[in-house]
Amino acid sequence: MDTKNILKGYQDIFNEKAEKLFFSPGRINLIGEHTDYNGGNVFPCAISLGTYAAFGNRNDRKIKMFSENLPDKGIIDFSLDDLDYKKEDDWANYPKGMIYFITQAGHKLDHGFNLYIHGNLPDGAGLSSSASIELLMGTVLNDAYSLNIDQLDLVKMGQKDENDFIGVNSGIMDQFAVGMGKENQAILLDTNTMEYHYAPVELGNNVIVIMNTNKHRALADSKYNERRSQCEAALALLQTKLNIKSLGELSIDEFDRNSYLINDDILIRRARHAVFENQRTLKAIKYLKENNLIEFGKLVNASHISLHYDYEVTGIELDTLVEAAWEQDGVLGARMVGAGFGGCAIAIVDKDKIDDFQINVGKIYKEKIGYEADFYIAEISNGPSEISISKVEK
Repeated sequence: MDTKNILKGYQDIFNEKAEKLFFSPGRINLIGEHTDYNGGNVFPCAISLGTYAAFGNRNDRKIKMFSENLPDKGIIDFSLDDLDYKKEDDWANYPKGMIYFITQAGHKLDHGFNLYIHGNLPDGAGLSSSASIELLMGTVLNDAYSLNIDQLDLVKMGQKDENDFIGVNSGIMDQFAVGMGKENQAILLDTNTMEYHYAPVELGNNVIVIMNTNKHRALADSKYNERRSQCEAALALLQTKLNIKSLGELSIDEFDRNSYLINDDILIRRARHAVFENQRTLKAIKYLKENNLIEFGKLVNASHISLHYDYEVTGIELDTLVEAAWEQDGVLGARMVGAGFGGCAIAIVDKDKIDDFQINVGKIYKEKIGYEADFYIAEISNGPSEISISKVEK
């Protein structure tokens, strides 16, 4: 994205020059889907697509925000003295929630600001545009007001924003992946203990292709919360005999030996996905360290199959993309990412086969679904940061 256009956009809207410029990435999860709220492991990374913000201080207590992605909403303004959730504030509730929790934590914002936002993440595609905005706002405030908030605390505030301000019962993976991202590395995060370490993602001659179904998926309105409560119900039944706090603590063998305690077909399948997916994630790290990309790709495929049959969160659009990807030359693996029910999938594709891959998969998808899919090459990037305006203006 041309960052000069963002500075120009700020000037056009607010009739002044921006003082600061920031970027916050989106994220993909290589493997470990729907495990974060089940106390399991996840393996996400930040990506080079994301959200940009131009910032300027104000001398009153007003906050004014404008999104280039939603220009019809106009400038949304509110006061530092009234940070309650308001439906009419629409997308601005995401950054507003971060302002609310940062001030609740005792950090002082003594004046307002103007903010101009432009993202190149497809909206509602499951690449964590909401976490990108949350951590963007946290980074902006941390820098502009010299708050010295620890990055991990900003990540936790981002999840709090999502859960308690927006009302989506999500785990911490999205905010963690965005906030703690490192170039060319993914993060193995144990959501039970919050222990994490970085692992290099060396894919040789392969790249990660994001495949967007272009079916909009509103997370708050999806069956996400239903899946979460089903896993909680399965866990409660297992806890009648087992001393565990989460499904992520179970090995495959322990689950097999104790699944009779659940005694419900749907709940068994939901829990089985959480347990098996957690183990797949741990195996995936091992194969990447051994540079065994073939076996890593097989695990990626197995993740999608489990999300389709056991967790039932894929749907015809995602299945069509992934199954078409599996048929192409030079594909190591493919699966849906994110909450499901639309959004995106990823494929690990030989660089030399990308053009054929996009043409062939795109054609199959258009014929079956009736509209086009979009494709993006994703680079694994750093977390949120300030961009030097002087370098942009050169």
